[in-house]
Amino acid sequence: MGEMKILGGGGEVAFTTQFDALLAWARKWSLFQYPFATACCGMEFFAVASPRYDIARFGAEAPRFSPRQADVLWVVGTISQRQAPVVKRIYDQMTEPKWVVAFGTCASCGGFYDNYTTVPGVDKIIPVDVYIPGCPPRPEAVLDALMLLQEKIQKGVHGEPVSVPPKDPLSQLRRKTKPSR
Repeated sequence: MGEMKILGGGGEVAFTTQFDALLAWARKWSLFQYPFATACCGMEFFAVASPRYDIARFGAEAPRFSPRQADVLWVVGTISQRQAPVVKRIYDQMTEPKWVVAFGTCASCGGFYDNYTTVPGVDKIIPVDVYIPGCPPRPEAVLDALMLLQEKIQKGVHGEPVSVPPKDPLSQLRRKTKPSR
């Protein structure tokens, strides 16, 4: 967009910066969320809002009750075929820029519900920005996803999905103890 100039009382320029960078910084720290919780992952999602994990420090603590006021749609849990048009309508009502987080295995890929009544991942309906694996995901993974989303917002990256790497201590141990060739 160009440069923003803040004018002083008698001088021309006191501070200059790129307006896009300033706007990205503001968006990064003021995420208005709209949780669409449908299943057991909802309990874990709401646990993240507790004082123990404190998502307020990321500027994402206050849920919005209208999609028109939100910029992050959290799809939490299984999406059935009957809910798919509702999720799409909610996404369409959100203003740009908007982001989507798939919370848990069911929202990411359908989970163990491999049948005709469930959608095999919310990305079949709307674009997803961040995937959080787990059944249910740990609160630390949710915080990792929030930080990944903030990085995407700060860099202005949109439309390239990322996934939170699983934090399984056993897999890390297996990697360290693999015999080298």
